[in-house]
Amino acid sequence: MSLFRTKPLGDMLAQAEDSGKGLKRTLGAGNLIALGIGAIIGAGLFVRTAAAAGQASGPAVTLAFVVAAIGCLFAGLCYAEFASMIPIAGSAYAYSYVTMGEVVAWIIGWALIMEYALGAATVSIAWSEYLNNLLGGKIPYEWCHSPFEMSKSGVRGIMNIPAIGILVALTLLLIKGTQESAVINMIIVFVKVAIVLLFIFIGWQFINPTNYTPYMIPENTPDVLNPDGTVHNSYKSFFRHGFGGILGGAAIVFFAFIGFDAVSTAAQEAKNPKRDMPIGILGSLVVCTILYILFGHVLTGVANWKDFADPAKGGEASVVYAIDHMAGHFEPIAHTMDANGNAIDAAGNIVDPRGTWIPRFSWLSTSVTIAILAGFSSVILVMLMGQSRVFFSMSKDGLLPKAFSVLHPKFKTPYKANMILFVFVGLFAAFVPIHVAGDLTSFGTLFAFVLVSIGVFIMRIKSPEIKRPFKAPLGPLVAVLGAGICLLMIISLDLTTLSVAAIWMVLGLIIYFAYGRRRSKLHNPSDIMPKASDFEKKD
Repeated sequence: MSLFRTKPLGDMLAQAEDSGKGLKRTLGAGNLIALGIGAIIGAGLFVRTAAAAGQASGPAVTLAFVVAAIGCLFAGLCYAEFASMIPIAGSAYAYSYVTMGEVVAWIIGWALIMEYALGAATVSIAWSEYLNNLLGGKIPYEWCHSPFEMSKSGVRGIMNIPAIGILVALTLLLIKGTQESAVINMIIVFVKVAIVLLFIFIGWQFINPTNYTPYMIPENTPDVLNPDGTVHNSYKSFFRHGFGGILGGAAIVFFAFIGFDAVSTAAQEAKNPKRDMPIGILGSLVVCTILYILFGHVLTGVANWKDFADPAKGGEASVVYAIDHMAGHFEPIAHTMDANGNAIDAAGNIVDPRGTWIPRFSWLSTSVTIAILAGFSSVILVMLMGQSRVFFSMSKDGLLPKAFSVLHPKFKTPYKANMILFVFVGLFAAFVPIHVAGDLTSFGTLFAFVLVSIGVFIMRIKSPEIKRPFKAPLGPLVAVLGAGICLLMIISLDLTTLSVAAIWMVLGLIIYFAYGRRRSKLHNPSDIMPKASDFEKKD
């Protein structure tokens, strides 16, 4: 049979209407917007903004957000059209199955693992970093970092235990139920947005205009080195300075926008998906884009972008670093000068001759850290939910084992998929550095956006008669621009990320040909109709 066999749209719509045996429809438009904001505002804003400024864009990170948002807008319109037309769990995977065929659907489903699963891992690592900052660094370095990371004092990480802990808690919450998860997410979103607005309002008063000059990173900027002398940041690449740096920064901060498409994975749990899905997808995207641009402007105005090029300032707790430098004063300390001109305190430590910096807004720093921890939790929650719903759809189609589509007899959630997903995400969170997982997540997201945009274009040609409760404007232009801009951002990712992503995709194809193709329900037509046992199977 053809690798490009498509799933009949009628079967897909019938599955969406089969709510009696499937996922419970409990989410309204407000829940969906909050779900999107809950996923969007997180590590992408609080960690990746500083990373993009320090590695590629400088103060022009605000323009990087604009570029990323434009790509997201076009892709978001395509997602909204699909989600209103095919309101089923599975997101880009399900849409690709109808339009471009099974092998493409598998590829995008496999890529979505990089988006949702690695996205959850990335944010759980950031959660661990901020928790350690809140506790004053009391968690030993080796137990909150991966084996591939080393502190300035030479201590190598072993595993990230706090990241695993938050994954356990949120996995159990997801198993308990979607509605319960949505209520908690709504509360967290309110707190998180309030803190972001507070940071923007207070920080605006302490912007130093000289930090915006030059606005883009100059071409001849020297490399930033690690303590061992290796290169941490290099600005020689076209995508790491000037206008190219804006594109490079857009690819980095694109991680910050992955939440809005996660809304589409909850389509089968929406009360009125044809009306509410476009509202949830586009509404959350607009709100967060405005906040992102303002946030990036304040962050790079309060602290110089060169500070964020330092891994100790641009990675862990970068927002807290910026808050501590909004305003304050130096508290003098007794010191002497050694032969090398260093200021030495009574204990023999090198200190700042000006004294100890006493931040003015330490209360805000603590509040922001607590809010960020809560905000990261909502992001992880939505990412884990999105991935489990993609697995649910792939399993219903026979491309993954049945365990991924077994629903809990009481809670009606795909609890086995949640537990298996925890193991996979937990391994990444425990043993992989944040920058590696974050860049791979951006690749998976962009790749999904490209195929969804192409899918809308194909669907307009193949099935123009299908009723579309929401229709993306400007005809095929939106789809072409969405695919083109996202493809450009994929190209601007670093070579290591693209190489690892290519290996991941090849591994996915091997699994498809070894397992999924022969067990696909399209390959076995007698299995296409769902059985009650598929939904009600118990341990």
